[in-house]
Amino acid sequence: MNEPQVRDLWGGPAGRIELIIDRPAAAPRGAAIIAHPHPLLGGNAEHKVPAMLARTLRNDGWMTLRPNFRGVGATEGEHDEGNGEADDLVAVAARLRDMHADLPLVLIGFSFGGYVQIAVSQKLVDSGAPPMRLVLVGAGIGHVEGSRVYVPGNVPPDTLIIHGEKDERVPLCNVMRWAEPQGIPVVVVPGADHFFARRLPVLTRFVLAHLKGDACNR
Repeated sequence: MNEPQVRDLWGGPAGRIELIIDRPAAAPRGAAIIAHPHPLLGGNAEHKVPAMLARTLRNDGWMTLRPNFRGVGATEGEHDEGNGEADDLVAVAARLRDMHADLPLVLIGFSFGGYVQIAVSQKLVDSGAPPMRLVLVGAGIGHVEGSRVYVPGNVPPDTLIIHGEKDERVPLCNVMRWAEPQGIPVVVVPGADHFFARRLPVLTRFVLAHLKGDACNR
């Protein structure tokens, strides 16, 4: 029997990629790769937001994978401002599909992880193997705290974008300006900060509502 949670090391473009893998009790309805916040600011796969999302999805029947980005934990390589990190997650998605070709794949990214997952989604679309859904939570877009600038590409029209009204790291106006020309709605959680303090149950309900019907209909 598979353990409900394991740490594993998979091969990637820059060496080993460490992952935390959570498995549901029964056969999974799908698989989700969940990306964590900025590694140079303390982000890792055990951060509370990715961990809560993983736990919630696992309890709803999903297998979840939380990779550590380059230079974090046992993952090899050096921080590459999102470029190499995107290549690593594409490699994770490819191996996952080799192992579980029948499972629909969902990409979820929080903060810097959201910025990375936008690139991953486009790479998978270009390869002819698009994810079933893309979910962005407090995604790094535009000028953000710390004088960093993120310029993501476009995303599929069914992307779920969730942002806190009072996000102090990634201003809500950044996301609105980016989403508007694409015609994509943004779900705004009233009163929520960047880390969705005291709003995580609301966040997870939105994500489950978005994903549940798709997985059940496949």
